[in-house]
Amino acid sequence: MSLSLDRLVGDDADVLADRDFRMLLLASLISPMGASVVSPVVESLTGPYGVSTAEAALLLSAFTAPGIVLIPLSGVLADRYGRKPVLVSGLALFGLAGVALTLTTDFRVALGLRLLQGVGYTGIGPILITATGDLFSGARESAAQGVRFTAVGASLTVFPFLAGLLVAFAWQYPFALYAAALPVAAVVWLRFEEPAALGQGDTADGDASATDGDAAGSGGERGDGRGGVRTLLALASDPRVAATLVGRAVPGFLWFGFLTYNSIVVVRLLGGTPSAAGALVAVASVSSAVATTQAGRITARFGRPAPTFAALVVAAGGLAGLALAPSVPVALAAGVPVGAGFSVSLTLYRSALTGLASDDTRGGLVSLGESIGRLGSTGAPVAMGAAVALLADAAGYAAAVRTVSVAVAVGVVAVGGTLLLVGDMGVDADGEPTATAAND
Repeated sequence: MSLSLDRLVGDDADVLADRDFRMLLLASLISPMGASVVSPVVESLTGPYGVSTAEAALLLSAFTAPGIVLIPLSGVLADRYGRKPVLVSGLALFGLAGVALTLTTDFRVALGLRLLQGVGYTGIGPILITATGDLFSGARESAAQGVRFTAVGASLTVFPFLAGLLVAFAWQYPFALYAAALPVAAVVWLRFEEPAALGQGDTADGDASATDGDAAGSGGERGDGRGGVRTLLALASDPRVAATLVGRAVPGFLWFGFLTYNSIVVVRLLGGTPSAAGALVAVASVSSAVATTQAGRITARFGRPAPTFAALVVAAGGLAGLALAPSVPVALAAGVPVGAGFSVSLTLYRSALTGLASDDTRGGLVSLGESIGRLGSTGAPVAMGAAVALLADAAGYAAAVRTVSVAVAVGVVAVGGTLLLVGDMGVDADGEPTATAAND
């Protein structure tokens, strides 16, 4: 088993020996369910809720919207009180609100419950990224983020497919899958231990992470709210760091565009079934899981900027391929580049942000990046829906969906490439901090 992991992940496969990291992997199985369970069944929910497809897609935006405001708060709380209380609370709220969706056909109530789920998520995804950065640094951290994303990919392989199957029996059944978050919350509470020496500038594997001068000078005490905020704002105001933060939104915009329209393309435009739409998300997720195992090797050999841009190009090509697919099998094949490109670009962005801050500001910077990423995720269904509605009268619904999806693919490459040119991805090809990460 160890030899197989070494071949797949590289020399840093031993990150799996860390018990706390294994707890983070368990929680990572839950983190993508907020969107992945709903995505394959968007078209199927229009009847029970009595809404249009565009309105049903708001269930995705309602989930992502709270993160725009609350993710930075979760980062501050995690830096002040620890990762575990925030993570466990997030898992519990996420699971309870999700299960409650089985009890109502009122669309307004469903949107409210999705908002509550989104609040819960703000204590899950960003904290998992931050805690992984606490445990490891350098290429090992990139490898660990990749392995964690592989766990996310495994979840995305199973739960969307199950949702697509379950909705054929009853519209409520997919939402029952959210109950899985509750036992995971209990296990994490009992078994996860906070990384030692948080706020002292050391990672759990003994290597110094990239430090921030002001944070080091502040005495390194977790919970120094005013000093931490000033340090975080100073770091985020650097144009290169700011470009990296904004760039974090690009993969999410593309992915949520895919999640919003995959069931519409498969079911409405190509005459497929909800289970086929779930299979498309599963295909993308398998590709995602496999691709992210290589994040450590990619970082060690090529650095981050060039691979990140290449991954965005691959993902954009997949989205355009889905939009133009003439049949369900071709649409399924398009899921491969979408998943691989999205996961690699997102993993490298997240890894870059964890390396641009000290232990005392990592939670805040990562959470700020996740909040900005949520802007992209929330905006994709709304912006694409508005553009489709605008074009549908003149060109027809099918042509509008395809045109807007291709335009998004082109925009992702153009905007993502520009931000990468301006930004600082944190390490060079040898895995060493760049000037911004080392000196700011």
